[in-house]
Amino acid sequence: MEQRIVNCSERTTGKGLASSFDVGTICFLENFTKAGEQEAVRCDTVEELMERGCRMEDVISPKNDIDITANQALSPEGREPVQMRPQRINLKLRPGLPATFKVSFKRAVGYPVDLYYLMDLSYSMKDDLANVKELGKDLLAVLKKVTKHARIGFGAFVDKTVLPYTNTNKKKLEKPCDENDQQCQAAFGYRHVLSMTDSEAEFRNQVSQQYISGNLDPPEGSLDAMMQAAVCRNEIGWRNSSTRLLVLTTDAGFHTAGDGKLAGILEPNDEQCHMGGQLYTKSNEMDYPSVGQLATMLEKNNIQPIFAVTQNVEKVYKELSEMIPKSEVGILSSDSRNVVQLIENAYNVSPSLSSCRWFTVILSHDNIPNDVRVLYTPICNNPGPAGYSEGVCDKVPVGEMISFNVTVTADSCIKTQSFTIRPQGIKDTLTVTITPVCECECARSVDSVHQHCSDKGSVDCGICRCVEGFIGQFCECSSGNKDTSALRASCRRDNGTECEGRGDCVCGRCQCHTTESGSSYHGEFCQCDDEHCEKFQNKLCGGNGQCNCGECKCNPGYEGSACQCTVSEEGCRTPNNSVCYGRGVCKCNRCECKEGYQRPHCQTCLGCPDQCLSKLNCIECLGFMSGPLKDNCNTVCRGSVHGETVEQFTIPGKECLQKDSEGCWIKFKLEQLVGEDVYRACVFNPPECPKPPNVTAIIAGSLAGVAIIGILLLLLVKLLIHLNDLKEFRKFENEKKKSKWADVSLALFGLRCCPRRFYSYLCFSFCLYLFIILFTVFIFLLLLMTNY
Repeated sequence: MEQRIVNCSERTTGKGLASSFDVGTICFLENFTKAGEQEAVRCDTVEELMERGCRMEDVISPKNDIDITANQALSPEGREPVQMRPQRINLKLRPGLPATFKVSFKRAVGYPVDLYYLMDLSYSMKDDLANVKELGKDLLAVLKKVTKHARIGFGAFVDKTVLPYTNTNKKKLEKPCDENDQQCQAAFGYRHVLSMTDSEAEFRNQVSQQYISGNLDPPEGSLDAMMQAAVCRNEIGWRNSSTRLLVLTTDAGFHTAGDGKLAGILEPNDEQCHMGGQLYTKSNEMDYPSVGQLATMLEKNNIQPIFAVTQNVEKVYKELSEMIPKSEVGILSSDSRNVVQLIENAYNVSPSLSSCRWFTVILSHDNIPNDVRVLYTPICNNPGPAGYSEGVCDKVPVGEMISFNVTVTADSCIKTQSFTIRPQGIKDTLTVTITPVCECECARSVDSVHQHCSDKGSVDCGICRCVEGFIGQFCECSSGNKDTSALRASCRRDNGTECEGRGDCVCGRCQCHTTESGSSYHGEFCQCDDEHCEKFQNKLCGGNGQCNCGECKCNPGYEGSACQCTVSEEGCRTPNNSVCYGRGVCKCNRCECKEGYQRPHCQTCLGCPDQCLSKLNCIECLGFMSGPLKDNCNTVCRGSVHGETVEQFTIPGKECLQKDSEGCWIKFKLEQLVGEDVYRACVFNPPECPKPPNVTAIIAGSLAGVAIIGILLLLLVKLLIHLNDLKEFRKFENEKKKSKWADVSLALFGLRCCPRRFYSYLCFSFCLYLFIILFTVFIFLLLLMTNY
């Protein structure tokens, strides 16, 4: 006897539809498959296999298997009670086939409770501190009513001691409160004050000794404190078997991940414990945790938070509570009774905390794998709705055992995975491990060789297992020097699927299967079929052609992708009797234009370059034998532009005005002929060339202007000299009247003063005149060079 595993995870029913409820059902009857048929047809529903001729005794259909590996009896008393059974179960599931098992639960009496009290000691809490202290004293009393095994711990928080959250001045760090406040403690982030204790006196003493501290901004570091309280299990003193409560009192909002960047803190929170000397040592080094991180760690450590906040931030914490499972929000009032009542009411659903004569059980699951569905059906007097993702039993009497039917379904062949089922609020869990059953185990006696396999192989589960050197459905092919993988590789196109999944690789060649309609796939790799061509009016190839390998081969007189059109060019004819002006092809009596040209007849091109500019060189050389193409004009422009010079335009078309290589303006018209780049051009003769400047007139005018300016300058200088001489002479006359000099002094004055001054003015005028002449000549030459 030999056991063989056959994978039936991918197969279809005889009608071509997948049946997820029968994955793994296989027929191992010999000769069940026909020649060229895939062995995958052995996997199908029982009904389809029997309809195809398989006997019931030759069908293997695996069933689900439920194996309970841990099932301790319920013992709902003591410090380590067992409240739920079973504790571990293994499921072997066929995809789509549900498995149902029962889970029982009985509430523990006096179940241990650990409560950690977390106080906000920022300065804004000054007015509420007395209420917070009284609330802390009342909490332990409430716990004592619930269970004899209650313990309580205590911690406080403010914010990170760096700017901009806290004033970093040394004196302000030591005393961050107002100067008038005598009772003020130094700034800190989070401080663990008291580990879990059952001593009411010690707890009251520690709470009463707390004083206000301070910071700068309104939001506090409450998420930092909650994260450390959740992950520092040994420091806080959380017990393994207890219900864990975390009560947070504050009057302000909270910082969250990303806010640390304001202080240059970029390292993300690592969700680890960093306590030293009862202080959070990484407060100024790590960013605040995100809400998602905090919710994950609270759920992982089975801690249920209660937010006791002032009314001004109630809305903020209610929104936060929606993102943290099993959390509650209460308003912090003067007598704190509402928060104490909140603890009792919110956790009446928790079997471990209810002090009433009845309680509520909510069953839920964690870490459920993808493609797995879990449904709960309560078995109790007051059940919640059946078949939901949570099971609810309400108003269960104390001491009564209740049960749930849990139905698990795997929708696909997943890997072996586990998930947990737990009652809300307690540590007891049920671990469910799912192993998919996607293969069939068949045991058949086999011979070394069998006639069914051409005496070259054995039969195993109805399938031939060929000896070395032979391959094929019936071991009919000799592989020669090639191994099986090399022969099969020759049946793959572009390293794709073997025979495109439409045939069998026999001796290195594809033997194609038949289609659902009875025709055959064809082609070297069975890539073609004659059933999937385009349809027109719900007819394959419009009924006017044959489908061949996915394309329509139209009958004479028809065309189109679906042979939907009669061959005709009437709708494509232009006024000059061309077809689409030679700039497109006529298909289905419509022009399909080349890129840029527009329907209906491809006459205009909106996206083409400007032809006036692109054809200018050809126009210049054809019309005037000039320009950059004058030496090879016929070679370059032949067939593109047919030009002639005219004195008056006689053709329609676009009129162009362009400047040629010699600076002349050429006026011409272009008419596009049949074809994509064929034009007729009419060039206006002669071109408009600008007249050259009159050099003689410019020179004469410049010289005359210089001469006139020079004369005027000399006259101006002479006038200035004359006026100055008159002034000096009058001055001399006045001095002469006051002296006894002789008249001969006048001649002396004239000889010594006047000539020298005159010559100076004359020299200045000459230099100025010479400069004007040279400047004028320079300007003239510059203008001349610009024009030429």
